[in-house]
Amino acid sequence: MNIRIFQGTAAPYPPADINIVIDVIRAFTVSHIAFLRGAAEILLVNTVDEAHALKSANPALLLAGEVGGLPIAGFDLDNSPYTFSSQNLSGQTLVQKTSNGVKATLLALNASHIFVTGLSNARKTALHVKQLLSTMPEGTVNIIASHADDDDDFACAEYIEAILQGHFHITPGSISIRILNSRPARKFQDEGQPEFDPRDLDFCIREIDCDFVMEVDQTSLPPRILRKTDA
Repeated sequence: MNIRIFQGTAAPYPPADINIVIDVIRAFTVSHIAFLRGAAEILLVNTVDEAHALKSANPALLLAGEVGGLPIAGFDLDNSPYTFSSQNLSGQTLVQKTSNGVKATLLALNASHIFVTGLSNARKTALHVKQLLSTMPEGTVNIIASHADDDDDFACAEYIEAILQGHFHITPGSISIRILNSRPARKFQDEGQPEFDPRDLDFCIREIDCDFVMEVDQTSLPPRILRKTDA
């Protein structure tokens, strides 16, 4: 297999058989919690206006996301995994707009399979992709750390890469420490920025057991994340 790690959302990524897009703090930790709380699917959009247009056409949709890390006026939900952990989302369709993870995913649609994850679902995702790669010995994988120049997503990318390669020298605990020490985590640990809830980090730094991965259906408009039961 050929594994490449990219960081940031500056440009489209080269074609691959499989793209794995990472946003630990917080987009795809939120997505994972949303599915655990019963969400049916998550539509991905680049702009606030796109999200509002979708809701105008279908008022049953729930809008979720952030701009600059902060809640968006007129949205039903923010980008906080702690907030999502207490929601009943059974059967709901969400629309997600975020600055990094969603943006990176929408630049990564040129692959046969696209998965999204934070640390919470990283091992499950990596093992699922490893099984998928067993059917394509020459397969190419892009692992995309959506936060540019920051260690939270990059640490998770290295963790996934190690699992794909059959190496287990990187532990979840060591990744948790790197996430906590990363620049994106600092504002959640700063008492002077109470708008960033430190309880969010509790969800971002640990693996959460489940029986599914999050795969993107790039054929739909807009693209959507689906809960795919892991074999």
